[in-house]
Amino acid sequence: MSTDLTPLFAPAGVVVIGASRQSGKLGAAMARSLAAFPGARALVNAHRPDPAAGVYASVAQAAAHTDGRLDLAVLCVPAAGSADALAEAAAAGCRAALVCAGGFGEAGPEGEAHADALRRVARETGIRLLGPNTSGFFAPHLGLTASFVPAAGQLPAGDIAVVAASGGVNHALSFDLAAAGNGISIGAGIGAGLDVTAADVLEHLAEDGRTSAVALHLETVPDGPRLVAAVRRVAAVKPVVALVVGRTDVGDFARSHTGALATSWRTTRAALRQAGAVVVDDEREMVDALTALSRIQLRPHKEPGLAIVTAQAGPGLLLADRAGTDGIRMPQLAEATQQTLAGLLPPLTYQRNPVDTGRPAETFARVLEATAADPDVDLLAVYALTEPDSVDLASAAQAAGLGADAPAVVVVGGLPEDVAEQRARLHKAGIPALTGPASAANAVRALVTHARQRACGTDVSAPTAAAPVPPGPLDENAAKSFLAELGIRTPVRVACENGADAHYALRLLEGPVAVKVLDAAILHKTEIGGVHLGVRTPEELDAALDAIGPVRRYLVEAMAPPGVDLVLGVRRDPVFGPVVLAGLGGTAAEALADVAIRLAPLTAAEAASMPDDLAARALLDGWRGGPVLDRDEFGQVVSALAAALAASPDTAEIEINPLRLTAVGLIALDAVIVPTAAPAQDR
Repeated sequence: MSTDLTPLFAPAGVVVIGASRQSGKLGAAMARSLAAFPGARALVNAHRPDPAAGVYASVAQAAAHTDGRLDLAVLCVPAAGSADALAEAAAAGCRAALVCAGGFGEAGPEGEAHADALRRVARETGIRLLGPNTSGFFAPHLGLTASFVPAAGQLPAGDIAVVAASGGVNHALSFDLAAAGNGISIGAGIGAGLDVTAADVLEHLAEDGRTSAVALHLETVPDGPRLVAAVRRVAAVKPVVALVVGRTDVGDFARSHTGALATSWRTTRAALRQAGAVVVDDEREMVDALTALSRIQLRPHKEPGLAIVTAQAGPGLLLADRAGTDGIRMPQLAEATQQTLAGLLPPLTYQRNPVDTGRPAETFARVLEATAADPDVDLLAVYALTEPDSVDLASAAQAAGLGADAPAVVVVGGLPEDVAEQRARLHKAGIPALTGPASAANAVRALVTHARQRACGTDVSAPTAAAPVPPGPLDENAAKSFLAELGIRTPVRVACENGADAHYALRLLEGPVAVKVLDAAILHKTEIGGVHLGVRTPEELDAALDAIGPVRRYLVEAMAPPGVDLVLGVRRDPVFGPVVLAGLGGTAAEALADVAIRLAPLTAAEAASMPDDLAARALLDGWRGGPVLDRDEFGQVVSALAAALAASPDTAEIEINPLRLTAVGLIALDAVIVPTAAPAQDR
């Protein structure tokens, strides 16, 4: 099957199968939408052919009477007839097809049979198929609107591509982008994705010179590794902004903390970030991010510096407040910069960053230029109302040299018609213009995130190698012995076959101990009363053993020093393969869902950045005199654990919970290794 999607998105000619004269029919809507296409066009209706009117009984007849090659077939027939129509189109020389109809996999066994028939034709003929269950696609620069939404034909041509799981979202995002002053290169709704998937379209867009940035909307991921590879390929040459649906769909919780936390939504977002995409929370943020990233990008930088210049203090404060919330660095301007600003602005204005100009005057352009030129400023955010008698914002921004060489986002406030005029001029100059402080903050966050990701994408070291997990099942003692072989610190402990062994261990360890049930089949020992801490005396030990049960094996180990508890796990995700999860330990992990996720294998340097994703990261940096996490040690632990899973095809999951951060470093207090076959059960 060809990987070239040019016949789909840039065909020499298009044929509509199922064209209709009834205005309400899909075939009529498609024929109208495609009427503006300047290439070869043909209509087919096997039931009501009218050659005199250009409507033929078959694709072969249409091709014979059409000047130009018919590359693309648009199928406007019911699900039951789609496979036959697709086969007919392929036999007549079509190399791509769009199927808009529903009634396939979503319609039960009969619909799934129709879907299988479509797949079979596509596989046997090599024709590429977009859909079904989609409202189509469009390529405005070609005058190609293969959509039954009439307004899609009015979308302006531009350099932002939209790849959406839903045809409706494809149209909605494209209209929102256009309303924000952007144009579209390609807008594609994947629909059911029986053949052409989001990954296919992304690979096409990586080589598309008309596209400078990509919007990616996802609902499900059929092939995680392929999607990640496609995103990584595109993100290497142009920004990808991704929106993932499914925040509230956590599905059936797995038995471990790691499985419960690594939901498909969370894992998909983490995978996309790791591949280089800027991940956003909603469609508004996506539009703002693309408005900026399609025009300017920051140099790779782990902590870009933001400066704000505002002609109105209140909106500037909103911008600064949001930047602080987003963790964006706002450096104090250099002394030389402040001296320059002091000569341009009234003495009572704030000039250290943010720069409050007061009502803008003729010096506004020079203020922008001086602030943008500060050695610690990588990005400038500007706010001003439209006041023609005071300053022309678009002219001032251009005079200051803002744009690709001096990256800036500009917010223009005022009446819609005034704002539209200023925005058009700013966009023409390559300066992204936004509609309010919140939108500007979205754009700033996207630009900074993109710069950080590019700065972190330079690690070329090889992932850690590790020995495979020993054949199991493994109880906690055996699991910790394996961790020790990986270089991960564990408490001193004794595995005990009976109560007498446990009393010997208490005397040997000389101090408070933890007493645990030792059984590979039990994952959550605390929940069944299988863990007793701080045991000091023989009497306390007997009470603990009685509570656990006399027929059990026991683990007696030295109590660990106090610290901050984390959870660290590696598991095989059904979509993306091996993944790593780190977060707060214990029940707090599931309650707060404050976790960092990465695809495995990964290098120690990549792993060392995971704690920075956590909202609770301050707890790891000496909070109130507590221990400080050695990021290098953490990276080594994570990469070793990930490498062990990669080397162990019979292992489904390895989890350390808690992994305690102490004054002497990280200590694995509990460990579970779950085989892929015969999963363990709580008991």
